[in-house]
Amino acid sequence: MTDKTPAILVLADGRTFRGYGFGATGTTLGEAVFTTAMTGYQETMTDPSYHRQIVVSAAPHIGNTGWNDEDNESHGNNIWVAGLVIRDLSRRVSSWRAERSLSEEMQAQGVIGIRGIDTRTLVRHLRNYGSISAGLFSGEAATRPVEELLEEVKSQSSMEGADLAAEVSTDKPYVVEAQGEKKHTIVAFDMGVKSATPRYLSQRGIETIVVPSTTTFAEVQSYNPDGVFVSNGPGDPATADDTVATIKKVLAADIPFFGICFGNQLLGRALGLDTYKMKFGHRGINVPVRNLLTGKIDITSQNHGFALQAPDNYDLANEDAEFASDFGPAHITHICLNDDTVEGVALRNGMAFSVQYHPESAAGPHDANPLFDQFLELMANHTPNK
Repeated sequence: MTDKTPAILVLADGRTFRGYGFGATGTTLGEAVFTTAMTGYQETMTDPSYHRQIVVSAAPHIGNTGWNDEDNESHGNNIWVAGLVIRDLSRRVSSWRAERSLSEEMQAQGVIGIRGIDTRTLVRHLRNYGSISAGLFSGEAATRPVEELLEEVKSQSSMEGADLAAEVSTDKPYVVEAQGEKKHTIVAFDMGVKSATPRYLSQRGIETIVVPSTTTFAEVQSYNPDGVFVSNGPGDPATADDTVATIKKVLAADIPFFGICFGNQLLGRALGLDTYKMKFGHRGINVPVRNLLTGKIDITSQNHGFALQAPDNYDLANEDAEFASDFGPAHITHICLNDDTVEGVALRNGMAFSVQYHPESAAGPHDANPLFDQFLELMANHTPNK
């Protein structure tokens, strides 16, 4: 590459990685995390769940498919990652769908990248020591003393305790119409929803009213929905007390409920479980999850740094195990085969369920896509208006 703009990644523990900048030039702060996905960098970068995160790609070669206007996963087509860290940037764009290069889009949206570093060493460091506050500095900013840069990195607020959903959520409701015959209407809380989610719901004849993360239960009732959905999103689920309170009212009203990722953590909280910050989280499109009820294993797309804590003395090996909630018996339905992380919870009566992963994929395998059909079936059998 002819552009040799100096750049440096500084971790809060003092570790530094020097390389060359691409995209925009300047300074960005965030939490350094890594993704094991081998494809789908555009979908990753536009996923609102990555807000305030500097993403390190474990895949060594990035940018070969360029950038197009069809694969964005944010409602406003925004890039949400705080920065991008890669080993090699493609010299040319080779996809027929590309409308410009990755670097050109990052420059247009003011997103900073660094290339030419040993991402294997960096990923291993984050795996061994955990996700950590970081700063990415390019151009003139990269020439400042490292001690100054380190102090700036350390001064930023932690992801633990961060309330970020409102920063990525829609400002006002909007509707994604059902395709063909409309079967149901749902209210979908935008905690950082990806564009593919309402699209998959639409294909099943579901009209989706996407609402801000701060929507009250009274506002939900005004739409007279057949179901309520809570999306993925960034930040610490322990800060979302208002949304948890609304979910409790939804459950008490016997309205079918489905949640994914952040929505799984919030349903878990509504059922009485605690959440915690993981060491380095799950980010990738190849994470194996076991359904404890059927024994089926799905390869899933995931992006989360927080998780649900199983109740004390809960036996994950017992498919009949359950725990008490304010809304009746509940149980853990899915676990991650890599580390036994809780990946799904549900009420025993079937009226509410959630998973920690992304059934809409984008990018990733479609193993979990039938969960949308499960929600459709739940509404068909338990529509509160009947």
